[in-house]
Amino acid sequence: MTELKQTEQRPFTPIVQRLRAAGLRPTSQRLYLARLLFEQGDRHVTAEQLHSEAQAARIPVSLATVYNTLHQFTAAGLLRELVIESGRSYFDTNVTNHHHFFFEENGALVDIPGEHVALASIPTPPEGAKVSRVDVVVRVTRGK
Repeated sequence: MTELKQTEQRPFTPIVQRLRAAGLRPTSQRLYLARLLFEQGDRHVTAEQLHSEAQAARIPVSLATVYNTLHQFTAAGLLRELVIESGRSYFDTNVTNHHHFFFEENGALVDIPGEHVALASIPTPPEGAKVSRVDVVVRVTRGK
């Protein structure tokens, strides 16, 4: 039985290490959601999309747990949250300095490398505040 348990845990080893390095306890729900998020390369997902993927993979997790986990991963620096519109957030697995094209017809996000966007200036933040990052979202449509 011990041998089977070790075999089952091996696929989770990189995820366990990643969560621990971010200061998060690797609970079973975090492990399964992290695998869905991070083992497919860079991607942008909504909580609803991740919840659907979890359901399809037969991972018993509520939508509230998915939201909580996404926010915990964001606070730990594993994800970036992009609020595109009121009530419409995407979570980005690519936490490097970059920006996005947002396709209005289908809600798709496409990365723009950070060096491809030049800002002439950034306003001085209010006293006691500092700029933590700048997110540029270029809204695009196809067609005429």
